[in-house]
Amino acid sequence: MNLLRFAVRRVAEMAATLLAASFVVFGAMYLAPGSPASFLLTGRSASPEAVAAINAQYHLNDPFAVRYLRWLGDMVQGDFGRSLTYRTDVSRLIADRLPTTLLLIAMALTVVVGVGLFLGRIAAVRGGATDTTVLISTAVAVGTPSFVAAVLLQGLFSVKLGWFPSSGAGDGFLDTLWHLTLPAVALALYLIGMLARVTRSAMVEALGAEHVTVARSRGVPERHVIRRHVLRNALGTVLTTGGLIVSTLLVCTILVETAFSIGGIGQLLELATSTKDFPTVQAISLIIVALFMTVNLIVDLLLPVVDPRITLGARGASA
Repeated sequence: MNLLRFAVRRVAEMAATLLAASFVVFGAMYLAPGSPASFLLTGRSASPEAVAAINAQYHLNDPFAVRYLRWLGDMVQGDFGRSLTYRTDVSRLIADRLPTTLLLIAMALTVVVGVGLFLGRIAAVRGGATDTTVLISTAVAVGTPSFVAAVLLQGLFSVKLGWFPSSGAGDGFLDTLWHLTLPAVALALYLIGMLARVTRSAMVEALGAEHVTVARSRGVPERHVIRRHVLRNALGTVLTTGGLIVSTLLVCTILVETAFSIGGIGQLLELATSTKDFPTVQAISLIIVALFMTVNLIVDLLLPVVDPRITLGARGASA
């Protein structure tokens, strides 16, 4: 399949999926207990006149389809509405917090890829006690939720040793990196175990392939065999897992940001949900869905480049 045609088809599928997701995101908020009017009138007299004024201001009495189409049209134009809690544009709230979240995800992804690939490689190549140690340690990592890892890291490195700050995102680039180090490790721990085990399994399978045996019999140095034949053939599986890892980071950042009071969009989503800040929840939820689909599109486009044996669309077809 032509790369351009495949990309256009996938983008069209993404648009249709995003449209369906927007309907679910918008409708789900109105199924939740309470209403924007009741929240906005908290601490004040909820007289019929006050409720009517709030409903008129936010068009809450309009039919559902009218509200949805108005909201969708505004979203397409980049207008996410006004936050009910902060009384400011949601787009401004997200723009102020999104860089911190993206930096946290980038740091965590760097840790996951660097440590996960290294552990998986040495476990597959060396075997024996090294393999057993890696399997046990990664099993512990996979069994440790990000929120639990955050609490443990805070208690040890922030409270007891005082090496890292326990909360906040810092001021300035270097200070931000320092503040985000523990959150990045907490976010990465579970995924390091996942990637290491997937890398190990893929490389062990590749080590048993016939072309690897032939290369070794011809006297090709072992390091070249590992790099050119084993690791390269395992990259397809690793890249597919990488897409899942990035998607998981997008979701788990909510827990880690809340634990460390970082102030990214993850913590903003948690606060907006607890205060029934509907416009903020809807905008962030839709952005997360869009990022999730974009990651999957990038993985699908890169797979045939990394492993020529894979044809375009093969991952989606096999799924």
